[in-house]
Amino acid sequence: MEPIARHSRRVDDHRKLLVWQKAIDLVVEVHRAVQLLPSVQRFRLVHQMETASVSIAANIAEGKGRNQPRDFARFLAIARGSARELDTYFVVSRRFNYLTDQDLAEAERLLDEIMRMLTTLIRRLV
Repeated sequence: MEPIARHSRRVDDHRKLLVWQKAIDLVVEVHRAVQLLPSVQRFRLVHQMETASVSIAANIAEGKGRNQPRDFARFLAIARGSARELDTYFVVSRRFNYLTDQDLAEAERLLDEIMRMLTTLIRRLV
């Protein structure tokens, strides 16, 4: 598959966007990681982390469904905000010793890649 930046204006199906596919991979990885959280956090951080990760993919999809590149860029910016929110939950989870660097390694790798892709896409759309 070609890099996402070259697809941003030609791909009609959000499912073909590499950044969306990686965002779905992130949702799965976050779900795996939150299973390691202590039970006291099951209804707090778990919900927030899963919601933020799903929001990234959902905003990419919703934005792709818009007719204007500026609208798409706006939803990508919202997705980037959700990515930063998720990053904050990772920091909090680590600071409270709920999750380790190893627990979050793959999720953080994906998150970093997604944030870079979103920034590149936004720059190309505006």
